[in-house]
Parts: sequence; C-alpha cells; structure tokens
Amino acid sequence: MTTPRLTKPTIAVLEVLLAATAEAPAWGLFICAEADLGSGTVYPILDRLQTIGWATCRDETGPHPGRPARRYWELTGTGRAQARAALTARRARRFGLRRALTGGVS
Repeated sequence: MTTPRLTKPTIAVLEVLLAATAEAPAWGLFICAEADLGSGTVYPILDRLQTIGWATCRDETGPHPGRPARRYWELTGTGRAQARAALTARRARRFGLRRALTGGVS
C-alpha cells in the first residue's frame, strides 16, 4: 500500500477524517471548514486517499431538503491504521529534529 505525501493539507484532512465518527461523519464541505482548506485542495486529497485504499465515500441516503445529498468520507480500517502510524512517525521525526536543533538529546 502506498503512503501519500504528508503535506500540511494532507495532514489536516487526515486529522479531520480520524476525528470523524459514525454519529458525526465527515463530508466534503465540513472537511474543508475543519481543515481550513479550499475545495480545490481537499477534493484531490480525498481522491488520492480513495485511490490508495485509505478512504471510502458514500452518498447520503436520508432526507436532505433544500440541499444536495452529502458525500460522506471515512477512512478504511487499513487507512485509519496507516494514517495514525504515518502521523505518529512524522511527529516523532519532527520532535527529534526539533530537539537536535535546540541542543537536546535525541
């Protein structure tokens, strides 16, 4: 399985998806708002995550008067595990680098 490039926008989208639950699912514009990113950035990231098998989407089936149906996005089981591992490893590398730059023991 491929790991996406962990740019700041990708990390922001992954964090929103990791925080989503079955009771509070994430949809496109919600992800844009929570990640503070535009749709032109978020939707390509979601498409890449879906292509590598980290995310799936489904259309809203319940009533949605006055607006189009939402498309809910969620991480797959593998995607959730891989995203957590990748974000943890990235934080550890950044923390180690920060400590090395400030003279701490790494």
